[in-house]
Amino acid sequence: MELSNQSDISEFFLIGLTYAPDIESLIFTLFLSIYFVTVFGNILVILAVSSDSHLHTPMYFFIANLSFTDICISTTIIPKMLVNIQTQDQSISYAGCLSQVCFVLIFGTLENCILAVMAYDRYLAIGHPLSYTVIMNPLLCVLLIFLSLLISIMYGLLHSLMLLNLSFCTDHNIFHFFCELVQVIKLACSDTFINTLLIYTVPSIIGGISIAGIIFSYIQIMSSILKISSVQGRNKAFSTCGSHLSVVSLFYGTAFGVYMSSAISDSSVKNVVFSMMYIVVPQMLNPFIYSLRNKEMKQAMRHLIISVVLSSP
Repeated sequence: MELSNQSDISEFFLIGLTYAPDIESLIFTLFLSIYFVTVFGNILVILAVSSDSHLHTPMYFFIANLSFTDICISTTIIPKMLVNIQTQDQSISYAGCLSQVCFVLIFGTLENCILAVMAYDRYLAIGHPLSYTVIMNPLLCVLLIFLSLLISIMYGLLHSLMLLNLSFCTDHNIFHFFCELVQVIKLACSDTFINTLLIYTVPSIIGGISIAGIIFSYIQIMSSILKISSVQGRNKAFSTCGSHLSVVSLFYGTAFGVYMSSAISDSSVKNVVFSMMYIVVPQMLNPFIYSLRNKEMKQAMRHLIISVVLSSP
């Protein structure tokens, strides 16, 4: 059947997650649990940082912003997925799909930028401890987050506005569990050369700069740590980077898995699974990484929980 152009589209269909009716409740419960753990864990991190004066430092300020970003990414995707599963309706409106594309790109890019900023923060804390508080002042911290957000918004709007110029075919089936940019572009009948060019160039520039910044920061960090004479001092310095390294490895490791799976495999099922590992799992695990590997965070969370329990009637 020949596909015809259709500029006035009302909806798409998300068919990346196909499942038997008898396991529908299991799938719904699984994703509801993931969403609950993600939101609750990250809110707990934010409240712990804001309520404990000992955590009012640049490092924890960036951790709180990372947690907020994780909540936003999950909220952009999972609630719609849960509604579709519950109603057995896999449709998403045209406006809703473009909005989801935009917000996923914004918050995904923001997380990428925040991780780079956190690496720079650790480099200053370990490599220049005497001037750290002067350089990494509250104004600079806010400006770094604002700059990261500005870059992320511009990136998300760029791709979203480019999608508005495309005309789509009568096939509106998106082989994914959310409106993923590449999958949406595949449905277009009009010329997508510029869209494809932007997909490969802009993320490479943003991601390349972030990764280069992280690598440079940790090279300098390792150089500074090796100059510390005592083993205890080295361990203490390295422990401040352990949580960040774990989150960076999880974020970029799953992102690399998504890229490789799409490059070497044509299986839509495999691509969906790898994308789920990238867009859902890290956001759920980040609070556990920071709380379990950080004594100050564990203590702040303990005090927060105890105060909530004691204040409840």
